[in-house]
Parts: sequence; structure tokens; C-alpha cells
Amino acid sequence: MPVHGVDISRWQGKVDWTALRSGGARFAFIKATEGGDHTDPNFRENWEGARNAGVLRGAYHFVYWCRPAEEQAAWFRANVPADPDALPPVLDAEWNGASRSCGKKIPRDKALAMIKVMLREMEAHTGKRPIIYTDITFHKDVLEGEFNDHPYWIRSTAAEPHVRYSGRQWAFWQFTTTGRVPGIVGDVDRNAFHGTEIQWREFVSGSTDTLVADNVPSGAQGTAEPAWSSFRRDF
Repeated sequence: MPVHGVDISRWQGKVDWTALRSGGARFAFIKATEGGDHTDPNFRENWEGARNAGVLRGAYHFVYWCRPAEEQAAWFRANVPADPDALPPVLDAEWNGASRSCGKKIPRDKALAMIKVMLREMEAHTGKRPIIYTDITFHKDVLEGEFNDHPYWIRSTAAEPHVRYSGRQWAFWQFTTTGRVPGIVGDVDRNAFHGTEIQWREFVSGSTDTLVADNVPSGAQGTAEPAWSSFRRDF
């Protein structure tokens, strides 16, 4: 997979975006918001720094299961620019086990309903079909077989994706959380796009049209194979 990138938040500190781009990073997913009242303090600086250095970037929202989805969507809209040159937005859907105030799980049907609202509102704001980020546990608990007309960004650091996510089409793979790259001091998550250089250019240039599933009947979410999925199969 020739196209690599990173995902970052405040924990990466000051990023040298020019060095990151020169070191081979082609894209960056940048933490923007969490829940309904938290914004990553480095978001704006990272957002502009990536663009100025020529690193394609997308903003991600970390779902907080104790906050209404409508409030979270409004918070994302208020803090993330709908830049036409950005990658599709990302909804980070995983359990918040480390949170002291909201560590509990919620029923699957409630989680799916919240995700549906967030995806709809993020798409309305940006004009681009959102990417879903998830990990092995949350995918198994909630997302298996769901939202197949959205590109997935999956975490799997101990095995290749097909071992952990049987049958799941995916577009991005977070393959390590302890990567080292020029421009960032310390560990950073590293990611790869599941496709060729040509397919990457198609993904970027057609980030709305190419993310729409073919012939998805009304009310049949996740039953059709997305148009972009044919070149992102498990390997």
C-alpha cells in the first residue's frame, strides 16, 4: 500500500508539517472535537499547518456515548470548517472505557441510532460521505454488517485486517500506534490507504461521488456494495 499518513491530536505536540510531508506523509486525520463541549486545543493550528504544507487532511470527532448525538453534531459543525479541499470527515466510534465520567457501554440499537444521526449531520455539513473509524471490540459489538455504504478506517495493530475484521470492506488501516515519522517527536499513529496511487487520486478527487454506494434501496442501509470497495478488499 503506497499511500501512508498519520492521525494526530494535541498529544503529538507541535508538528513540523513541512518535515512530515517531506518524510512521505500524504494525509493526516486531525482530532477536532469530542462529545458536545470539547475541542482539541491544537486543532486549528494543525488544520492550517497541514494545508499549508500540502498534506491532505480530514477532521475527526470522537463520540461520547453520554451526550445526545444532535448536540455532538452541532458541536462538530460549530468547530470544523466545511473546507472543500478537505478529506471526508471521520466519526471515531469506539467505547470510552478510559473515561471516568462516561465509561459505560450503551445498548447496540442506541449506539447505532446515535451513529446514524452523526453520520447524517456530518455529511450535511461537509457535503462528503463520512468515514467511520473503529476498533476490533466496537466493530464486533456494534458495527458488524452496518453502514456498509461508508468507508471504514479500522484499527488492527497485531494482525492484518482480514484476521480481525472478517468480511469488512475498508479504506484505511491504522497499523501501529507507536510509529515514528519526521516532523513529530515521539509516537504517532500510522495509517495506510487501501489502494494504489491512481485509486488514491480518485478517492481524493471524487470524495463525494465515489463514496456513494451503487443501487442502495431506500431503507436497505448496508445491503449493497459501495462503488469504491472493489479495490479495497482484504489482502
